[in-house]
Amino acid sequence: MQRAGAGTRSAVGDTNQRSEIPVSEQPLMERTPTTGRAFEPLSLLARYAPVPVAAIEAARPRRRCRVALYSHDTLGLGHRRRNLLIAHALSGSPLGASILIINGSASSACFPCPPGADCLTLPALSKEADGRYQARHLDLSLEGIVKLRRTAIRAALEAFEPDLFIVDNVPRGAARELDLALEFLRQRGRTRCVLGLRDVLDDPEAVREEWERAANEQAVRDYYDAVWVYGDPSVYDAAREYGFSAALVAKMRYTGYLDHRVRLQLGGASGDPLGRLRLPPGRLVLCLVGGGQDGGLLAESFARAEPPEGYNSVLITGPFMPADAQARLRALAQGRERLRVLPFVSEPSILLSRADRVISMGGYNTVWEVLSFEKPALIVPRVRPRAEQLVRAQRLQELGFLDVLHPDWLTPGALEEWIAREPRPWRSARSYVDFGGLDRLPTLAMDLASAEVSSHARVARVLA
Repeated sequence: MQRAGAGTRSAVGDTNQRSEIPVSEQPLMERTPTTGRAFEPLSLLARYAPVPVAAIEAARPRRRCRVALYSHDTLGLGHRRRNLLIAHALSGSPLGASILIINGSASSACFPCPPGADCLTLPALSKEADGRYQARHLDLSLEGIVKLRRTAIRAALEAFEPDLFIVDNVPRGAARELDLALEFLRQRGRTRCVLGLRDVLDDPEAVREEWERAANEQAVRDYYDAVWVYGDPSVYDAAREYGFSAALVAKMRYTGYLDHRVRLQLGGASGDPLGRLRLPPGRLVLCLVGGGQDGGLLAESFARAEPPEGYNSVLITGPFMPADAQARLRALAQGRERLRVLPFVSEPSILLSRADRVISMGGYNTVWEVLSFEKPALIVPRVRPRAEQLVRAQRLQELGFLDVLHPDWLTPGALEEWIAREPRPWRSARSYVDFGGLDRLPTLAMDLASAEVSSHARVARVLA
């Protein structure tokens, strides 16, 4: 396999090269990551008379760049942890942005915000096992809670007036709650909109069906100036796998994966949580189940497993694991000198950095956090309602980066066997994969925030 720095990195780096062409005349992406074919710039600007917006904007007082990030947060912790990591990267860069993080769970208050950032927490939605949404706490119908969230998002963006709006993963938001805000931002025409995608969305056929049903490509064409894929196409080429249209591919940038080792430098990564657990000397196997909402089976199998002599076991259940499941786990840990069950850790990277082995589910953040720290890992992926985790885990297993256990084969004995055996020869993901996303994102953000609004937005103002 080629190192990303050799063959693959050109697919990431070349698309971010600056051009001598004026920004307003550039296509949003000169070449596709898959074919290298050039796309013509959008020509709508040439069809309409210039709009004297620049003079109005020039008269405004100078202010810090404002960035708003949105995540719907209906299942797990991954979306908000990813957006918080991105917020830290933007805040600590020369961009020095003022950042509003719009998220869907009160547990976000447990995570440290970067300087110059604050959070707006929406009334919570939850996603059920069948993929349907419902209010997590409030006695509201789906229509009622979506209306409440939709109105809050639109009002926040109108008041905050961001230069850049970064939407995580779902172009129209959960239950299309972003439609009102996206239309408002387009009509006002001063905000550049970015869709941020993880490496794997779902099984390709399911993605094509869902995106067609939700009219996602139309939303990207109408409202978004760029699409950032937080990944490396040498691992998973979303443009090719999902058959995205040429218009969408022309807006795509592969940023590289996010290097989670920087979490050790953030505000929540302090102290020695392992020392506070008062475990006997020995090796450490760590089990991570994300937010825990559907991690009970893996957690209980791990708690029932008996690792070899000299191993300590630490399980983090996550804040959304049902209370009855957490009670069973605490009961299993009673009298077990080498087993600890923790309900929540705001920054698990410290424990992860000390682990000798890791067993986890297969979410984007968890997997790439494990691979950032180069830990031998066994992934037990979620397979419903999405196949995303299974697709990711199997691809990474094919590349030799980790081991995979399908949840249908999950037993305490299977985990014991994996922990006990000598690690098979495995490839270091850091040696083959681009982990430069956090370094690259501030430059991409600065380029967008300083460029003119998209031609679609300018045309909308002319025709209004």
